[in-house]
Amino acid sequence: MPTFVPRLNHLAEWKQDLVIASGTWVLGVLVYVSGMQVLLAGPDDTPLWIRLSELTVLCGLEMLRRKIPLALLCALAVLAVDIAFGPSLPILIVFTDFLYATTLYGSRRTSRLMIGVAAIGTIAVVCLALIFSAQWRTAILAAFALLPFLVTPVWWAANVRQQRDIADSERANAVQLATIGELDRKAAVAGERSKMARDLHDVIAGHLSAIAIQSEAALSMATVDPNLSRKVLESVRENSVSALDEMRAMIGLLRADPSTGDTEIEPTAPARLAELSKLVESARASGLKVEIGSTPGQYSLPAAVDLTAYRIAQEALTNAAKHAAGGRAVLDIRADGGILTVEVRNDLRPGSGSGDDGGTGLGLLNMRERAAAVGGTLAAGPSGGGWLVRAELPLEGS
Repeated sequence: MPTFVPRLNHLAEWKQDLVIASGTWVLGVLVYVSGMQVLLAGPDDTPLWIRLSELTVLCGLEMLRRKIPLALLCALAVLAVDIAFGPSLPILIVFTDFLYATTLYGSRRTSRLMIGVAAIGTIAVVCLALIFSAQWRTAILAAFALLPFLVTPVWWAANVRQQRDIADSERANAVQLATIGELDRKAAVAGERSKMARDLHDVIAGHLSAIAIQSEAALSMATVDPNLSRKVLESVRENSVSALDEMRAMIGLLRADPSTGDTEIEPTAPARLAELSKLVESARASGLKVEIGSTPGQYSLPAAVDLTAYRIAQEALTNAAKHAAGGRAVLDIRADGGILTVEVRNDLRPGSGSGDDGGTGLGLLNMRERAAAVGGTLAAGPSGGGWLVRAELPLEGS
């Protein structure tokens, strides 16, 4: 039986109804043949063919048990005919299945209506038994003997329906949670891609722009000052190696498998303000006269703020070397009152533009995004005949 029920549930609905109707018909025939169908006192004088005809029609209607209320109304008509000949047990048992199916498969309104019908029917059965029976005790006992056939199927179906509705609700909630989880995952992936794009821009636009500027300077002064040309070429090489190291670190992070802890390439530490001197020397090798106002070397900075400040300084100096080559730039980094301030002020040459990264518009945008990511702000624009980039980064809560 435990294996038969799951197999029955896997069948199509009409096949399930066919199995139920066939099994019910066979059991009903056995009851009629054995003579156990009598419910009231006295012999059953109704011909067997009439009883079997009623049973066959009622079992045939079970194929429509899910068609509510048509099946229940037709079954009620068969029950009325059976009661007219004298109520029999098989017809009453099969009729309870229609009450069960109507409550379970009907609409919510029909299901609630069936509960009311069961309650009213219980009272009606008791009243009719008292009216048509000579002995009231016998009438009450007979009425209560018939009540399980009316109340039990409706009560059982109502409970099954309630559990099914709860399961459907939980299943719908699970689907919604899975959808929300998938949306969160996609948003996280999009955020990581945006972060990777910003980092790639900083690495490529910073180092490679410096390489291009320094290479041009080296070519122009190769015959004028060989020593200075050599110094510029050394800076080109240093920028190239730095760019390769950072690209290698990013590729290592992308190819890492966090679940197993395997990393094919060991990532290097991200750039910090401690390496600011290399950044300044690279800008100077590009022909920019860089002056350092102050640096927060004595402070212990949060890692995120440290990296953000370095990248903003790198981007600002790179743009200054592009748009004000041979000019002057002042780098000032100070920490005061829980705020790390990064300022890069450079001269503007005629026709040099806004100091952004070659017209792509990504330099200032990336700096603003980096500052906002740690809860800070960034402002850039003309100031005193030059161009000023100023970032304020909070040191607490970063």
